[in-house]
Amino acid sequence: MSSETRRYELKQRAERERQTRASIVRATAELHGEVGPAATTVAEIARRAGVSRPTVYKHFPDEAELFPLCQAHVLSEHPPPDFGEAFALENPVERVSAVLALIYGWYRGSGSMTANVQRDRGAVPALDELLEQTADAALDQMASVLADGFPVRGKRAARLRTLLRLALDFWSWRRLNAQGLDDQESAALIADAVAALAGI
Repeated sequence: MSSETRRYELKQRAERERQTRASIVRATAELHGEVGPAATTVAEIARRAGVSRPTVYKHFPDEAELFPLCQAHVLSEHPPPDFGEAFALENPVERVSAVLALIYGWYRGSGSMTANVQRDRGAVPALDELLEQTADAALDQMASVLADGFPVRGKRAARLRTLLRLALDFWSWRRLNAQGLDDQESAALIADAVAALAGI
């Protein structure tokens, strides 16, 4: 066997491995959206991906290795909004309202995926750890940046940051939505509460 043939075969094998991994990730993400991470089984992942259970374990011996790739797949299919213009608004209350309207719209468009993942995170430690490091950290940072835009300090600043972090949470949006508010109305309501706390 020539070295050129060998290289070709290795390249083909690597591509098959890549496609297999992609199929497993896609199947897992679909199941997370349908039944949630806690109810997703390796057997069902394998069936949907068209592979065997040992193949799933070969590529992903630990679910902690699979979850980040599922998250990346979902975000590629449903990317978060661009907050650039919203954060650039000069008025801090308008800034809060604009950012919340964007993230609430994103939550609305995520279907059952976000609800299932957030619901199951307490039952799946590897998922909870991933979300703490990614989604939670991003929302923490967003709340801090929004809070820093107000001329308040000390205890009031801490309370403002807490209110904003609560407002950015998926379940807060779900509760507001359940009350019959659309995303703009929900964002405006929270912005009013933030303005009152900030004394504006």
